[in-house]
Amino acid sequence: MSTITSRGPAEKIRLERLQRGLSQENMADLLNLSTTAYGDIERGKTDLTLSRLTQIATVLEVSPLALLSDEAITAQVIEPKSEAIISHELETLRLTVEKQEVELDKLRLEADYWKRKYDERIAMELLRSMGVEQKRERIGF
Repeated sequence: MSTITSRGPAEKIRLERLQRGLSQENMADLLNLSTTAYGDIERGKTDLTLSRLTQIATVLEVSPLALLSDEAITAQVIEPKSEAIISHELETLRLTVEKQEVELDKLRLEADYWKRKYDERIAMELLRSMGVEQKRERIGF
């Protein structure tokens, strides 16, 4: 006869937290709880509500069901990125920022153009309302 021991959600939460390198203080901050209140969750001293379980699962990036099931939690191995990949990603980000700065400059120029046009139009309307005739420039034919 074999017995299956269930670790329960409290132990699974603790294991997931440790696998992600988070402290109890980190988790408490992310969940807007006191460290003591979060510690009570991991020690199984607090009954979890569904909403709190969902919050914890979201922070740990697992499904709430994974924290409730008897299946073992599998650790995800995160491969470190090579220097070349990091360098490429940084260059891509730099170029994206540069492109956005150029677009922003274009938008500023366009906004200035339309502001000048608006100011000219207001000035013409003001002069017209005062009865001042405006001289028209010949465009030469």
